Amino acid sequence: MRKMVALMLCLMLMVACVPSLAESTTFRTLYGSEVSTLNYLITSTTWDMTTGANTVDTLIEYDTAGNIVPALAESWEVSEDELTWTFHLRDGQKWYDYAGNEVADVTAQDFVDALKYVLTAEYDSSVEYMVDAANIVNGDAYFNGDVTDFAEVGVKAEDALTLVFTLAQPTPYFLSCLTYGCFLPAYGPLLEELGADFATSNEKMYFNGAYLMSEYEPQGRHVYVKNPNYWDAEHVYIERIEQRYNSESATTAPLLAQRGEVDSAGLSTDILDEWKATNPDIITRSRMHTDYSYFYAFNFDPQYDAEYGPENWLIAVNNENFRHSIMSALNRDYIMRAEEPDDPASIMQNAVTPATFTSVDGTDFTKLAAFDEIEDNYFNEEKALEYKAKAMEELTAAGATFPVKMLVTYRSDDTDWENQTILLEQQMEGLLGADYVDIIPYAGPSDSFLSKTRRAGMYSFMRCNYGADYEDPQTWTDPFAERIDRESGLHTGNTYNKMDKMLDADFAETKALMTDYYAKVAEAKAISDSTASRYQAFAEAEALLINHAIVVPFRVSVRDYQVTKLNVFEAAYAPCGVCALRYKGQKVYDDFFTAEAYAEAEKAWLEATGN
Repeated sequence: MRKMVALMLCLMLMVACVPSLAESTTFRTLYGSEVSTLNYLITSTTWDMTTGANTVDTLIEYDTAGNIVPALAESWEVSEDELTWTFHLRDGQKWYDYAGNEVADVTAQDFVDALKYVLTAEYDSSVEYMVDAANIVNGDAYFNGDVTDFAEVGVKAEDALTLVFTLAQPTPYFLSCLTYGCFLPAYGPLLEELGADFATSNEKMYFNGAYLMSEYEPQGRHVYVKNPNYWDAEHVYIERIEQRYNSESATTAPLLAQRGEVDSAGLSTDILDEWKATNPDIITRSRMHTDYSYFYAFNFDPQYDAEYGPENWLIAVNNENFRHSIMSALNRDYIMRAEEPDDPASIMQNAVTPATFTSVDGTDFTKLAAFDEIEDNYFNEEKALEYKAKAMEELTAAGATFPVKMLVTYRSDDTDWENQTILLEQQMEGLLGADYVDIIPYAGPSDSFLSKTRRAGMYSFMRCNYGADYEDPQTWTDPFAERIDRESGLHTGNTYNKMDKMLDADFAETKALMTDYYAKVAEAKAISDSTASRYQAFAEAEALLINHAIVVPFRVSVRDYQVTKLNVFEAAYAPCGVCALRYKGQKVYDDFFTAEAYAEAEKAWLEATGN
């Protein structure tokens, strides 16, 4: 509470620098890629989760200072053994359809029914793993079919307004899990009626949050209108949000912002110099976040055309010296300038887990003993060539041919990412030689990009990203988790680098490495009585991936350049979950924020929160 009071006082001091509030309470933006689903119970994609984040309320939420505060649950308590969590819902909350018609009361049973939907295998939810991460009794067992009666799962509605979760072991980060989409409620009778068709349009879902999705026209526009009956409606200041589709939004939005037709636009680095020359006063940056991690991943299950040599790549990627040659040759500081030309070192990371994400006994997680000398893995021209020589000898003996074709995939409508990929090709081929590796930039589609590229295995080496699901280092193991087909018992491959498939493959060294990694993760997950021991075990698992060049840590989120009529520091500050995607709490101002006003707002926020 003291943090919040301090934040309010600091914000009051800088009001003079802020533009005045706009007469219109409509916020207009463009978007360049259509959502793949509105179903917040099955998606793990940030853009897809935006609808649920703004239209369906969480039990708890984060405020602007990063504190957990009550939301749909007005209070809660945990048992002495930390296994039973009881939440008391606000009375009088309602479900509404897209037109604003009242449908039914919001009850505790809506959370139970929603979680049952998430754990029903036929709906193929990509976030069911979160239930297991939260250690809810029998959640994973129900999903896998080992438990068939959902009454045995650790979630119950004691009465209309009392929701109880039962955990298998103490889980200190449990509250933070509840801000993820799979723990949002849904109206049970509608789930039963629609099944897999739930939320295939805005007319096939109900809303109880700050906004109603009044219009949904794929590749057309999304419109949200304020829910006047929302319990916290007084803090919902934007009354209408209009998102228009434009496949060239990255280049079109800045032009429309200049003409006053949209209220916010990102500025890619290829136009940044022009804007600095003509409109320097209104260029600001997105809010600081260290909860999102970007890393380059090697693909252990290439699924692309024969012209790119997938079989040859599979031989190469299973050679550790080859992977290390790529890792040591990658000049991260150089290629990062395509996205962060001013201060690339400020966002570079040497671990998958971002620095400052969490700490134990005053020591940052990324500074634990397991990460000692981790920097030795990164850019070193001499080492890169040494690894190359060893790899060429070993791969030739294994039947590989040179140059190894390396498909580096990026999103076609992301100019900064494209430029980064071009720099990567030039820099790495220049060092390693085109006789060794042929880097092939591949422009993936802007629509449904992830499903058509990374998840489909359409890459050899790719910059991936992952956002924390909860406040614990375990969350950063999730991208690399095992995925097993129940019938065959074989690994289907996680949706990032498919490395778990190597547990069933004939590459002995990689198989042994994967076996060791998953054993370390299992050991760390089992530790619940000592935070220090738990964190050290997770650090050892993550360091193993880095030291064996399975993954190449890169950076945290770039603070995008932008012009906007929002004060980004009025938004929720959340280390995980959907709260940071919400418009709740934000206001539309009559002009674009100036660099001066932004700096004052950021200073006030940093002083108030201690970040």
